[in-house]
Amino acid sequence: MIKTVGITGGIGSGKSMVCKIFKIWGFRIYEADQRAKELIQHNPEIRAGIIRIFGEEAYQDGIYNRTLVGKMVFQQPGLLSALNAIVHPVTRQDFTDWVAQCPPDYPLNAVIKEAAILFESGAWEDTDFIISVYAPKNIRIQRVVKRDGFTEEDVRKRMNNQWAENRKMQLSDLVIYNDGIHPLIPQVTEAVKIIRNLK
Repeated sequence: MIKTVGITGGIGSGKSMVCKIFKIWGFRIYEADQRAKELIQHNPEIRAGIIRIFGEEAYQDGIYNRTLVGKMVFQQPGLLSALNAIVHPVTRQDFTDWVAQCPPDYPLNAVIKEAAILFESGAWEDTDFIISVYAPKNIRIQRVVKRDGFTEEDVRKRMNNQWAENRKMQLSDLVIYNDGIHPLIPQVTEAVKIIRNLK
């Protein structure tokens, strides 16, 4: 039976870069955050749930109003839990369906699920092996400010809605350090060896 490897890390940790290296090795990658965005836009069950909680203005001309919902969520933390309760179950089922559709000639013994909130959403329970990508907070802030144009305060608010890094690292089977000191490719190569030996 095919194994599931979860890859997670705080905002700006560089988990997407790590997953790109795994993709070069031939692993199938399920990008949970990107897929959740698609489901929020197109899944009728999610749309109905979001409109019920956030109002009709959560979708403007049929397009998800991420800015509006984001502001409401960060002003009222309880709404984040409500939003997650709508989105996460559908995304988890979507992942299960995606694994089931794995081509019969897929040559590797595992697929990878990349998820920023793997632990927070409970999705880690669906994995056989967990990798956390770690980078110091100051580096992560710099990356996100440069990448997304957020203010430092915005980034810190998003960090506060994610588990602390040390908590995730303690629950992970492996930690990959993306701190600008430890080269990524040797670490991923070692991870591939471990994953290939998963029983």
